Amino acid sequence: MAEGLRERKKRETRQRISDIATGLFLEHGFVTVTMAEVAEAADVSVNTVYNYFPAKEDLFFDRSSGVVDQLARWVRARDAGESAARAVLRELRADIEAVSPRVGLMEGYDRFMRVIHDSPQLRSRLWSLQQEVQDNLEAALREEADAAPGDPLPGLVAGQICWIHSTVFTAIGREMVKGRAPAEVSREMLALVDDIEELLGDRVLGYAVRG
Repeated sequence: MAEGLRERKKRETRQRISDIATGLFLEHGFVTVTMAEVAEAADVSVNTVYNYFPAKEDLFFDRSSGVVDQLARWVRARDAGESAARAVLRELRADIEAVSPRVGLMEGYDRFMRVIHDSPQLRSRLWSLQQEVQDNLEAALREEADAAPGDPLPGLVAGQICWIHSTVFTAIGREMVKGRAPAEVSREMLALVDDIEELLGDRVLGYAVRG
């Protein structure tokens, strides 16, 4: 169904507020920027900002909705004969090899990471988002493996896969904060993914193979 004029205007307004807020956060830091300042810069009312973003953290992590179910989507879309963990490893390798902004391989990512580092509120929200990622992944694994309700294995495997994901993102963030070139970091991260895969046991690498 085609997007209506009203919906398009609302989407564009939301995106404009988010983009302006991100610029303010990167320039002045998350803690010092107020919702009123975001509203003034975006030329809207404070109520309008709150209508789109109930909390200031929602402004910073505006695109989180596409992130919290990413691992679950990768697992559900895995190839025939491929396990859940190997699907995630394959997707990560593809993004890293493409030097994709989706994994933080872009100029300016160091500024984004510094804003998070300097804000307890953002670090707390990031932890919450990571928990959502794991919960969604566990639910997907439980369904895909047709696991019994009390089976702990989907949760354990979800924890291992999330460890893969967070380890790679942490390493990328650490290197990008040093001001290094994305392409250079990409090559090192591909080697890191290989090392991670070697550390995983057969039960994790062989879990939820698509028949």
